Amino acid sequence: MELDIAAPPGELTRALVDVESVSGGEGPLADAVEKALAAVGGLTVDRDGDAVVARTHLGRPSRLVLAGHLDTVPVADNLPARRDGGRLYGCGTSDMKAGVAVMLHLAATVAPASLTQDLTWVFYDHEEVAAAHNGLGRLAAAHRDWLDGDLAILMEPTSGEIEAGCQGTLRVVATLPGRRAHSARSWLGDNAIHRAGDLLSRLAAYQPRSVVLDGCEYREGLSAVRISGGVAGNVIPDHCEITINFRFAPDRDDAGALAHVREVLAGYELAVTDLAGGAPPGLSAPAAAAFVAATGRAPRAKYGWTDVARFATLGVPAVNYGPGDPNLAHTRDEYVELALVDEAERVLRAYITR
Repeated sequence: MELDIAAPPGELTRALVDVESVSGGEGPLADAVEKALAAVGGLTVDRDGDAVVARTHLGRPSRLVLAGHLDTVPVADNLPARRDGGRLYGCGTSDMKAGVAVMLHLAATVAPASLTQDLTWVFYDHEEVAAAHNGLGRLAAAHRDWLDGDLAILMEPTSGEIEAGCQGTLRVVATLPGRRAHSARSWLGDNAIHRAGDLLSRLAAYQPRSVVLDGCEYREGLSAVRISGGVAGNVIPDHCEITINFRFAPDRDDAGALAHVREVLAGYELAVTDLAGGAPPGLSAPAAAAFVAATGRAPRAKYGWTDVARFATLGVPAVNYGPGDPNLAHTRDEYVELALVDEAERVLRAYITR
């Protein structure tokens, strides 16, 4: 397929949305992106799997990385895209093909001589699934130099605001043992589900912490997100499991976050099933401060985990900034305001050009 990446960002967003690219099926879209970028002069274009990276080599004193994922969650009867007034509806409109469209449009239309810094464009795969498959993680492991930069802007949906850093996330499973018995003779057993009462009471009484970093307030949360147990309608259960999710501020490291959860839930057997550290806002880095100043926006904390954490691990300050609305991501009625797509293009063009 052919992509006209010089088309207006709104039109380009629609063209991208209409190429179905559910995680694992990004190949056709990655092919089209690679072909379109290869036709743009002055770019080195590399590919690893379904991740495409394009870079300028102008000898500028700094380098900006713009990154966005090509995949979407499964389609929910929301393709092809449709326009209704100033909104474009469809799978991936908000998360995050609108951001990808802005990236591609700028790559095609900005004159190299006007750039104030070298640019790296990263289009990657498998963001919406397990972290082990994440294309950006694969690039970091296999092609670290492709991701070098003084600042990374991840085009995650933020409604056109700057969301700095991200929370870390930790999941543990608490296993509560019991002893089976016939429910008609319940006193002969030990009900594992009843044992959950104390643990759930601790979580209900938990007072989450709020932390201000670089002027951004990160709120923590410790929540039960799943409970399972029971054998049959006439059996006292001998096993109950509760999954607990801790969203923690980026001033905690992985070990500190786990230690905190173990302290709150002392006495329970906990097994870690998922752990991804957060990213500090990094707004004191000169490149990040310059971007904030150029946009005139007041940064806010990012609630949730994003791939800015991967850049932070690489020592590259990173922020989230994109035209989509995070509250619409993954919904059946997902849409993007086309005015925000145009605004993101204008903001980034003004920032990268003289």
